[in-house]
Amino acid sequence: MEDRELPGVLRLTAPRASLVPLVLDSPHSGTQWPEDFAPAADEVAVRRTQDSLVDELFGAAPEHGAPLLAALFPRVYIDPNRSLGDLDPALLAERWDGPLAPGEKSELGKGLIWRLAAPDTPIYDRKLTAGEVRRRIDSFYEPYHTALAALLDGIAERFGGVWHIDCHSMRPMSTSVDKEGPGVARPDIVLSDRDGTSAGASFMDQAVSFLRGEGLEVAINEPFKGAELVARYGDPARNRHSIQIEVNRRLYLDEGGIAAGDGFARTQALLGRFVGAMAEHVRAVARA
Repeated sequence: MEDRELPGVLRLTAPRASLVPLVLDSPHSGTQWPEDFAPAADEVAVRRTQDSLVDELFGAAPEHGAPLLAALFPRVYIDPNRSLGDLDPALLAERWDGPLAPGEKSELGKGLIWRLAAPDTPIYDRKLTAGEVRRRIDSFYEPYHTALAALLDGIAERFGGVWHIDCHSMRPMSTSVDKEGPGVARPDIVLSDRDGTSAGASFMDQAVSFLRGEGLEVAINEPFKGAELVARYGDPARNRHSIQIEVNRRLYLDEGGIAAGDGFARTQALLGRFVGAMAEHVRAVARA
């Protein structure tokens, strides 16, 4: 396996140590704006939607033998962690011939293509053409999923199973565009496995045990249960296990919510230890 970059779309960092059957991905940390992305919203508001520096927080993964895939484009441009049908009709200038099944995320303004950067902050001052949406799917969304699926399939074939951690960050307090409603304080970490359906219990138990052992407040499946990526790629019956991790931004970002804060190095080191522990776990399970 070698490093790979598809300019503006994704970056794969290959293992620097002996490969283990563990894959990490960061679908929401992208900061490179495509040429046709011209939001009407303030740039700072748009950038606060991204999972800033999450790819760097988990950057030790390759040193532990786990490949790390990261999206380079902004999540609001098109979100790899949504189903293709979760598209808000209010964004469309014309008839859409693809799947259309908007759900809770679209209702909150953050479906496949985001409508809101923050409460009362529309991203666009116009509607999008079908051609624009199709280009985003074909040139950004599909290549990301193709790359992740290939990673998972290749490792599963080699080891007889694969373990996947989908990496995210969350605002310290919820807002009106969140499931909880505004003003709810969040824990240090939320781990999700879609109520036990996307991963075997031992994988989640290992993650919870390690993080709580580090003194962190860890919630499970609330307020996040895991979205498209763990739903699509987690299948415990086939020995494919996917969990989602959300890291509270107050642990590592400054008050602006974009740049590294005083806690960045400490949190990065802790998550490096976490990845190491998970790598040892899956190495042992794969041998069993």
